[in-house]
Amino acid sequence: MFDDLSLLRAFVSIVESGSISAGARKLRVTQPTLSRQLRALEAQCAAPLIRRDTHRMHLTDAGHRFLADAQALLSLADEAQQRFREDEHALAGNIRVFSTIDFGQSVVSRLIASFIQAHPAVRIELGYSNRPLHMIEEGCDAGIVAGSLSDERVVARSLGEIRRFPVAAPSFIAQHKGLNRLERIARVPWIALSSSQFGGAKDVVLSSGTMKETFAIDPVMISEGVTSMREAVRMGLGVAVLPEWLVEEDLVSGRLVRLLPKWHAKPLPAQVVYPVQRRLPLRVRAFIDFATEYLRSVLR
Repeated sequence: MFDDLSLLRAFVSIVESGSISAGARKLRVTQPTLSRQLRALEAQCAAPLIRRDTHRMHLTDAGHRFLADAQALLSLADEAQQRFREDEHALAGNIRVFSTIDFGQSVVSRLIASFIQAHPAVRIELGYSNRPLHMIEEGCDAGIVAGSLSDERVVARSLGEIRRFPVAAPSFIAQHKGLNRLERIARVPWIALSSSQFGGAKDVVLSSGTMKETFAIDPVMISEGVTSMREAVRMGLGVAVLPEWLVEEDLVSGRLVRLLPKWHAKPLPAQVVYPVQRRLPLRVRAFIDFATEYLRSVLR
């Protein structure tokens, strides 16, 4: 019923100041304006709240009952506004973040640790899901996803591209000669992703400059995540197309070898996403900006 706090504030100001003229000075409005607001409030209440005569004013019974409620409502509104202002000007509080599973367990975890170290008053809850829109609907503030995503309910900010290429273990290469040739690599055991969102397919497409080769595979193992694929490749089970961020240390240590170094699979987009219609607190905006810079340097 009372959706205009200015009317409540006008009433309380008149009572606390002792007159309409004093209340008008306190609120820095004209006396006719304050009188008009009081009449509007009394009309909503369907009862007079203040009796006025030539010498003094006093509250009616309805006015006495209404005053405490009006003061309580204004107090709650002022407290809420103060908390909002503090939230807007301080990097503190909780942030709910989600990520696609494999990316989140490594790169995004390091990103979050770096952000919290820079802003110790922030607390972050990290969830994993390969269904980004479901997590936004569940109330997450932001998400960092690898793979294609297109939906008008979220804003997607590009973080760069995830480079991918075929790799194998040295033991597998020793057992299968000739893996430096495309026609040979197509006929060996493969490990593949199940989801096309993250680059999974029964056809492998490799490019080198302007050249592109496509060949069908019959995977011996299909997985929803690249981390499990990497473990199988390390065991010498087969060849897999894996993202650079996941196998970089293995390539340096020699646990894995990049096959056909001049060829690569189609890069996948990496994006930070957040609700299109939700107002973002300062801490969430700061996290999104931080994530953008951090991951662009990682995926450079």
